Amino acid sequence: MKKTLLLAILFLPGSWAFAAGGGNEHLDPVNVNLTDKASLRRGATLFVNFCLSCHSAAYMRYNRMAKDLEIPESVVQEKMLFAGDKIGGLMKTTMPVADAKEWFGIAPPDLSLVARVRKPEWIYTYLRSFYLDQKSSSGWSNTLFPNVAMPHILYELEGSKELVGMDPKTKTPKFKLLKAGKMTTEQFDGAMRDLTNFLVYLAEPIKLKRYSLGAFVLAFLLLLLVASYALKKEYWRDVH
Repeated sequence: MKKTLLLAILFLPGSWAFAAGGGNEHLDPVNVNLTDKASLRRGATLFVNFCLSCHSAAYMRYNRMAKDLEIPESVVQEKMLFAGDKIGGLMKTTMPVADAKEWFGIAPPDLSLVARVRKPEWIYTYLRSFYLDQKSSSGWSNTLFPNVAMPHILYELEGSKELVGMDPKTKTPKFKLLKAGKMTTEQFDGAMRDLTNFLVYLAEPIKLKRYSLGAFVLAFLLLLLVASYALKKEYWRDVH
């Protein structure tokens, strides 16, 4: 289900998710595979349910997403559209920009190109690095993005955890699970991989076309090579 405008607390003035942070952090590897349509569909569902109430993806249309990810338009209309949205419309947040600026001083950033601004590994690590922090105004912090204004909107899935230290060898944070969520750690990691995968698709959907077109072009060039070699032999046969 779509989150209500109460999630607007994510965007208190101050630091913004995906918009700041250092460049020397430890990043966890993630398997981004745009040919994995099942993963992209799961990521799209997470994006609509947890992100779209506050963030837009204003460069993407619902029907383009449905076509690319092989989602029936009837399913998109029933489960992914906000009231009043059209299947051919852009994926925009329900939060009016003017209201967001009035309430928080700045509108939530559009996430269409976040995967081009940030590495997929950064996004994947960030989504899995939230922990409880009583000193934070939101009650949450992030080891990859300290003092981030955005709370952990996915805590219902992951559960809540606290930071207990850093591994001196790997420089990775150590967490202690305080309350289990709806998913196991492995399931949540998989869900965040799906969401990262979708954000990578969102940043450059034409990649899906390029992959299929690239295979066709390589096959054509291979056939051209064979034909060209045969033609060369025919031309030089009389010379020899």
